[in-house]
Amino acid sequence: MKLSEAQLEFFHREGWLFLPELFNQEEVDFLAREAVGIYDANRPEVWREKSGAPRTAFAAHLYNEAFGVLGRHPRMIEPVEQVFGEPVYMHQFKINAKSAFTGDVWQWHQDYGTWKRDDGMPEPRAMNIAIFLDEVMPINGPLMLVPRSQNAGDLEASHDLATTSYPLWTLDEKTVTRLVKQGGIVAPTGKGGGMLMFHGNLVHGSSGNITPYPRKIVYLTLNAVSNYIRTPTRPEYIAHRDFAPIKTVDDDALLRLARAPRQAAE
Repeated sequence: MKLSEAQLEFFHREGWLFLPELFNQEEVDFLAREAVGIYDANRPEVWREKSGAPRTAFAAHLYNEAFGVLGRHPRMIEPVEQVFGEPVYMHQFKINAKSAFTGDVWQWHQDYGTWKRDDGMPEPRAMNIAIFLDEVMPINGPLMLVPRSQNAGDLEASHDLATTSYPLWTLDEKTVTRLVKQGGIVAPTGKGGGMLMFHGNLVHGSSGNITPYPRKIVYLTLNAVSNYIRTPTRPEYIAHRDFAPIKTVDDDALLRLARAPRQAAE
């Protein structure tokens, strides 16, 4: 799985890249079913909205076989290694939910701001790779990105502990307005199986979901091995301490796992 020169040029210029339907429907349906089972579990890794609806499930790759395979899938790992020029390890793994009608906002922020302040990550040599498990539409709380805002560097942020159930280092309205005037806003949408990758300093956020359409997205935070975190303050299931390079599985590993129960029954 290698990005083309044109794709790499777009990523470095705009700070993001979307690859539609990188995973097929059978793979996506399998992951979506597994995600629902995880959200239904009573685990400390599953954080909920104030309404009780699931907000995010951390570290699913460590206790669920399907997401364990996804966390080592070459379609996700190899493009990031191509960008960074070195092996990567899993800094964080989460399945974010925007439940139908009750999914809450994610305020405007940069991911690296949290990784630096809370985890002691030296440089923005980590990024999120996101896989859509549902169709992401303009109406059900898509991720909104500010193109080229990664060039603004690490911006001043405030620790918001009140807006939602999840503490976040957020940007003020003046800063976001300035950056949007320069780069605009894009909201990548597409069917389940699409993959979105974006720079650790790219400014982004998302609105709530008041539609009947849920929106689940898996995020792998992949960090260059040389950029391992130095002073973590968050639980290990949020900021992992295993800095070993990820060893990828075969490209068809997820599909074989999805078909295993049916084949066993036959």
